Amino acid sequence: MSAPAITARALEKRFGRTAALRGVDLEVPPGSSLSVLGPNGAGKSTLLRLLAGLGRPSSGTLEVAGHRAWAREARAQVGYIGHATLLYATLSARENLVFAGRLHNVSDPGSRADVLLEEEGLAEVASRPTGSFSRGMAQRLDIARGLVHDPAVVLLDEPFTGLDRRSAERLAQRLRELHREGRCLLYTSPSP
Repeated sequence: MSAPAITARALEKRFGRTAALRGVDLEVPPGSSLSVLGPNGAGKSTLLRLLAGLGRPSSGTLEVAGHRAWAREARAQVGYIGHATLLYATLSARENLVFAGRLHNVSDPGSRADVLLEEEGLAEVASRPTGSFSRGMAQRLDIARGLVHDPAVVLLDEPFTGLDRRSAERLAQRLRELHREGRCLLYTSPSP
């Protein structure tokens, strides 16, 4: 990726008369790790949703890898792990990953799912419905879902929320691994 991983200029997002984001300027180089801190309602989740192509700005520009954030080329570069998991509770862990892989045109989604389940320590529960998972297990599976298409930019919205200490340590280790792999990481956290 030669262009900045993320570029925002005079970015604004309004919901009616309420400005969730106003005048945001940001440039994040490839392979960087960036934390966005702020209280609830500061616009952190809105920023990530825009970067993931799940909405469009009211004004300003927003690019991922040199493409408008909502363009197909940009969305193919982004893995989004939201505050709430995007898992289907009645599907098994493996089925969730295969489904996500198919949505992203992964050439062999079954094999990719198996690799990610192993990496996240979930291979033994691959056939269990995700509705039966603990918060930590669901978070690890959601990370695997966000990585299924091998994105260059990984967006994590308050990824440590609701995790016990062991799960939080495991997630921190996984984030370090992703950073070492050269992925750009942008995650939000509530300010203390």
